[in-house]
This record gives sequence, C-alpha cells and structure tokens, in this order.
Amino acid sequence: MSLLRFLTGITTSGTPHLGNYVGSIRPSVQASLRADVESFYFLADYHALIKIDEPARVQRSTLEIAASWLAAGLNPERVTFYRQSDIPEIPELTWLLTCVTGKGLLNRAHAYKASVDKNTAAGQDPDADVTAGLFMYPVLMGADILMFNAHKVPVGRDQVQHIEMARDMGNSFNHRYGQHFVLPEAVIDDAVALLPGVDGRKMSKSYDNHIPMFAPREQLRKSIAGIVTDSRAPGAPKDTEGSALFQIYQAFASAEETAALRQAYADGIAWGDAKQILFERIDREIAPMREAYLGYINHPEKVEAILLAGAAKARAISQPLMTQLRHAVGLRKLSEQGETKAAKLTKVARPAFKQYRESDGQFYFKLIDASGHLLLQSQGFASPKEAATSMAQLRSEGVTAWCARHSGWLMPGSTADAAQAALQPLNDA
Repeated sequence: MSLLRFLTGITTSGTPHLGNYVGSIRPSVQASLRADVESFYFLADYHALIKIDEPARVQRSTLEIAASWLAAGLNPERVTFYRQSDIPEIPELTWLLTCVTGKGLLNRAHAYKASVDKNTAAGQDPDADVTAGLFMYPVLMGADILMFNAHKVPVGRDQVQHIEMARDMGNSFNHRYGQHFVLPEAVIDDAVALLPGVDGRKMSKSYDNHIPMFAPREQLRKSIAGIVTDSRAPGAPKDTEGSALFQIYQAFASAEETAALRQAYADGIAWGDAKQILFERIDREIAPMREAYLGYINHPEKVEAILLAGAAKARAISQPLMTQLRHAVGLRKLSEQGETKAAKLTKVARPAFKQYRESDGQFYFKLIDASGHLLLQSQGFASPKEAATSMAQLRSEGVTAWCARHSGWLMPGSTADAAQAALQPLNDA
C-alpha cells in the first residue's frame, strides 16, 4: 500500500523566523518521523525570484533555511529534502499546467487581486508593477505539489487557496490526458498557522515584525522585549485575548505552562516579567539547535551536498513522471507517430475512476478495471470536492481499510484484491 505523501516548502526570501518554525519547520520535522508518511521538503528558490531581486539574499536565505530545517532535526536520510531549482521537471510541468489552467482562475488569486486592488485605489493602471511571475505564482506552486503527487500539504490558512487551485489544475490535466495526478489536500493547524509578530500583526519578513529563529541569545531577548503590550501597570489584571505575547508563548508552551501564564495574567503580572518568561521558554527550545545551525552556516559545502543528494532522490520520481506526461500531451518521438492510435487504445484500456452526478443531485465515483467491469461504487456526496477527497483516501488507505471506514462497497463478483490491483497502476501513475 502506498504511503501518505506530505509536501512542504519555504520561500528563500529571508532569514527564518519563529513563525516559520512553529508553523512549518517544527510540525514538518515531527511529521517526518511518522512511519506511514513519505515526506518531501523543498527550498522554494524559484518563488523567491518573484519578489526578491537581490541574488546574494536568495543564496543566503537558501543556506539559512536549509540549515534551520537540519538543525531542527530533519533527517535527510528519512525524507526527500531538495532545492526547487535543482528539479528541472518542475518548470516544465509549470508550462504543461499553464496550458490547462484558465486565466479566470488566476485572476482570483489573493496575491494578484491584492496588487490590483492597491493599484486601483491609488488611481494607477490595475496591473502596474505586476509581473507575469506574480500572476503565474499559483501555477508554479501547483507544479511543486503535483510533481510529487502529494496527498497532504501543510499550510497556513492564508495559503489554502493555492492548494485548491492545484487541485483544479490537476483535475483539468487528468480530465484531458488521463489520471496522472493525485488531488492534494491542505492540512491546517489553526493553533500555529498565524503566529503574531512583535507588533501584533502576522509575523512576516515583509512587515519587519519577525523574531529570527536562531538569533543570538541577547538579540532574542531584545526582540521579545520589543513586543507591543498595553499600558496596564503591574498588579492590574491583563487580557490574554489579543495578546501577541501570550499567543507566541502558547505556541511553545505545554498546556500546563499556558494555564500558569494565563493565571499570571489574571493576577496582574508585570509585562517585563511576562516577557522574561516568554524569553526563557523560547530559548529553552531553540538553544540546543543553535550550535548545530551555526555548524551548517559555517560549512555551506555540507548543506550543498545534502541538497544535491536530495535532488537525486526527488528526480528519481520527477523524471519518470515527466516522461509519462510528455508522452500524454503528445511531446513524443516522431518514430512513435504510427503508434498513436494504439497508444490511445492502451490509454483507454486501463483501470480508471469515473466521477459523475446523479439526478438526485449527489456526486459519486466508481472504480472500473481495464475491461470496463465495475469493481467498486461510492456513496453519494454533497459536493464534487467531498467525492474527490474520499477517492484520494481510497487510493492512500487501500480498498479494505477504505470500505471498512466509508459508505462505499464492492460490487457483486468483485473482490478487495481485484479492486486493489486496479488501484495500483493509478497510484503508480
């Protein structure tokens, strides 16, 4: 049975901060230890070029982010850890997806709409200073995800739209050229998805309100001292609601520690004392990693070797898939011209999922074998998204486990083994 694939990337546009750590790096390292998960982690340096035109900054950020992940405990032997630009199949897939993606879909992307709205409000041309890179950003992100047929993509809530767009692109390609892509699902941890910065807004390099992940101890203390609080004096009860200091502490502390600080707020703790508690709690977690981080920063050749080894692992997957995709869209050797009709028949004569809507308004899917025999039938779903999600679960869990947990059933004359055998070439595609 196929493992569940998780994929996570961080754009190499600056120094990693605590928001990156609690929102992506820490949960990614924890997920990489699961026996049922196959993990992919990448440094999104192509994405950085959309907003950063300083080559040295992109290069330095790539080193810092890679070192951060490694220092946090990511084991490159257990996962596929690579630099986006080392995988040439990703930009090639981006073009294939561009050719099946409607411009209207990209018009609705949050980042593009925000730029257009800002220009319109200023009385400028709506597309002033909007590059094609910004407009096409969701397609590149879709290629990152679909290239490795990721089942789950951990993201902040503000990134969910990109996962939905990747699903749309994968579905459009599958509809035209056969089942090649798994449709990904977003994974959100609301407790840490949007860590506040020192000014209370979302922690972000672009807001310059972030706390560097591996800042020296005294710099960390100074950054925490700069967290904005209200003017209530020591002894006056304080609110945890809306307190950036409390929210940051909660992302690091245990339930017991969080409860203790909540009570201290109610008892009127001084802001200086609360900031000292936060500093000590963060430093206790980060300090053991700091030495390892500096070791990687001071020996970039070690990081380079790790990333190149990871790229080799990644390309063992991306190259065969791209060969299939090129053939699927017609980018073939001219000597294969006479085989086109036979290839088309072969494509049809494969196991397949069929999704459809019945007159009752419900959405269904079924699994048929290469001979067209119906093997498995799903229950009805209220939306096509719910049907697609259940289909992805069937592919990842296997027939027996899925039938035990869902209201779907094997058809008379079919067996779990026969249905599982039909799933295999679809999962391998």
